[in-house]
Amino acid sequence: MSPISDNLQAVRAQINSAEQQAGRAPGSVCLVAVSKTFPADAVIEAARAGQRDFGENYLQEAQDKLLLIRNQHPELALCWHFIGPLQSNKTRPVAEYFDWVHSVDRLKIAQRLSEQRPDHLSPLNICLQINVSGESSKSGASPQEALALAQAVKALPRLRLRGLMAVPEATEDPAAQHAAFASLRVLAEQIRSHGIALDTLSMGMSADMQAAISEGSTMVRIGTAIFGKRHYAA
Repeated sequence: MSPISDNLQAVRAQINSAEQQAGRAPGSVCLVAVSKTFPADAVIEAARAGQRDFGENYLQEAQDKLLLIRNQHPELALCWHFIGPLQSNKTRPVAEYFDWVHSVDRLKIAQRLSEQRPDHLSPLNICLQINVSGESSKSGASPQEALALAQAVKALPRLRLRGLMAVPEATEDPAAQHAAFASLRVLAEQIRSHGIALDTLSMGMSADMQAAISEGSTMVRIGTAIFGKRHYAA
């Protein structure tokens, strides 16, 4: 097996173990392989090892990669997740090519995605990004804004509001990891109590996946543990 295939197998084993320890059903957590900065060949290698869901942060890179794979390998039925910050003037390609957007943090972005989603495609799956740690450097709506934003997004056509996403402040303290993820879970429960059906909690990365799964994550976003160390252009 290739290194990527080996890594995928190891990550899936970690997810299965975390599900079991949390008393959750096997397969209840979806693995999104974060392929940002890695070439199309790496995505194809992962796809041939059984990976279906891929996450991208950078629009131009993602668009080029996605189109190349779709054109050259139409047999690979992949699901593409946009997980990076999204500016309002760059929503059209995301609306046209992606299946999920995890990083909607204000109504204007959602409105543009709704207007620009092609009619022949299924509704675009949306997660609202919440800044659970209150970091000024992080994108995301505040927890206090979440309910009103969810109500507004739910009403938009050609979108399907699925849940919440968070990137908590990085910490190696397990208690702090649990607290951040628990706050997102509780917020989702509060929104559900207002009659809005949410089925997704997009939370957890390589360093805090165990805590996220124990607190109810349904999607973990894992990159380095699958593809290796990233090499950013200077």
